[in-house]
Amino acid sequence: MQVLQYCTAALLAASAVWPLPPQAPAAADPALGEASFTIFSRGVDIGREQIAIARSGAEWIITATGRVGDQTLNRFELKYTADWQPVQLRLEATLAAKDRKQSLRLLTSFAVTSAINEITQDGSTTSKTDQISARAIVLPTNVFAGYEALAARLATAPLGAELMTYVPPRGEIKVVVKSVTSQDIMTPAGVVKTRRFDLIANDGVSATGTFALSVAVDERSRLAKLEVPGAALSVIRNDIAGVAARALTARNPTDADVMLPGNGFSIAGTLTTPPAMGRLKHPTIVLVGGAGSVDRDGIVAGIPILSQLAGALAQQGFLVMRYDRRGVGQTGGRTESATQRDYADDLIAVIKWLSRRDDVAERRLTVMGYADGGPIALQAAAREKKIASLVLLAAAGTRGTELVLEQQQRELERLKLPEAERAAKIDLQKRIHAAVIEGEGWDALPEEVRRPADTPWFRSVLLFDPAEVMPRVKQPMLIVHGELDTEIPSQHADKLGELARNRKKDAGAAEVVRVPGVNHLLVKATTGDVQEYPVLPEKSVSPEIAAAIIRWLKASAS
Repeated sequence: MQVLQYCTAALLAASAVWPLPPQAPAAADPALGEASFTIFSRGVDIGREQIAIARSGAEWIITATGRVGDQTLNRFELKYTADWQPVQLRLEATLAAKDRKQSLRLLTSFAVTSAINEITQDGSTTSKTDQISARAIVLPTNVFAGYEALAARLATAPLGAELMTYVPPRGEIKVVVKSVTSQDIMTPAGVVKTRRFDLIANDGVSATGTFALSVAVDERSRLAKLEVPGAALSVIRNDIAGVAARALTARNPTDADVMLPGNGFSIAGTLTTPPAMGRLKHPTIVLVGGAGSVDRDGIVAGIPILSQLAGALAQQGFLVMRYDRRGVGQTGGRTESATQRDYADDLIAVIKWLSRRDDVAERRLTVMGYADGGPIALQAAAREKKIASLVLLAAAGTRGTELVLEQQQRELERLKLPEAERAAKIDLQKRIHAAVIEGEGWDALPEEVRRPADTPWFRSVLLFDPAEVMPRVKQPMLIVHGELDTEIPSQHADKLGELARNRKKDAGAAEVVRVPGVNHLLVKATTGDVQEYPVLPEKSVSPEIAAAIIRWLKASAS
């Protein structure tokens, strides 16, 4: 039996059933009312969901409507008892296929330890009964309203708590709380206080048997944000998703927020100054973060990568600037039509603004690009002579089309899919690339793949080739990479180093530093796998990263 999917990031169902853990927390009473969420896949806006929680007598009632791409959630109603025992689920959805609309209805009735599912798809009805744990949290595939119940349970959950979730009509998944951190978010309406719960779900299906997710819960015990890193999925409540919202969790003692003119909009950033500024002109570093909805602090898996780097570099006498990219955080502009070149234009605007400051040593302006910020830093350096030197952190060394296929192949190997299925998925990805680049061929592809892929940004990512840009980059260059990076393996550093050293003689020198035991987040790790992120014992950028950068910058200035 095949059930309609709403988007690519779903909780995978496990075949095993666990008893209710003794430490499972009671739920807090969430605030009643409505909330609107925006759904992002790899930083691209792919849909909306409107969620409401109401109370009727002794029952909690969660309702929702929404749309993700061509898939519409027409009705969602999930009822719980006062102590959060599930009672009934009703879900109705449609998928706009190429030549017709497909319909789905799921009706699930719950007893204390059983769930009876009636699934109707395109007029054909089947049924399935599952044994489940008492007070299981119901999380239908890719309907995010169900996470409101999870948020209510997490609101009182201690570290190490285990909760059972049920994905109808597939099965149960055990979720374990691995870390809890506080995060305040400044919005135009005031500060939203949240707690972020990093979770490990034991799915029993994927290659590792687990996957990571995080859930942010506000003071009212309501869902604020859901992230599934392995699927590059974010579901963010609109009051904290807007350009005026900003997380306040990653401040350094000498941070000062600034606003500067960009290309038709304002760019919001933070300057981190050395402890003793005086009247000196300081060597200055601009940090360029990765793609998606990550703001100037570069917070990934609860780790403020760019904020921590700024603090470490400022302690050594550098003035450090980090900023919200276009359409993110408090920076204006829109992302729908933005390309890598547009983001490079924004970086150049930051460089020119800094070069006019009295406390900036104009001839010692360094740009540091992290991950997807690497291509942006390279393109800006190729065009702007005010950039004196370049540092690339965890950046790719191949053409975008090759990188995406490499990452897909690695994920398919991790999932241990049959060879024929792997080949089919790789072929589909290649055809998507061709359609994105050429603007033709979409008619032969599934309609649901077009919306997140057919964007100016993704086209510019696929077409970017460091081998084409590198000959125009004349600045001296440092390339730093963690050897446990599984998102962009450290071999990419060697490729970038080779390209940099093959530049003409008038170009600056290039150095490659590979840091043992460090992952893509620049943090000490054991495996480097994305699934390890929520359980990393260290939540700080490795001192070896900053030390390598500081050593190189001071040596190149002497």
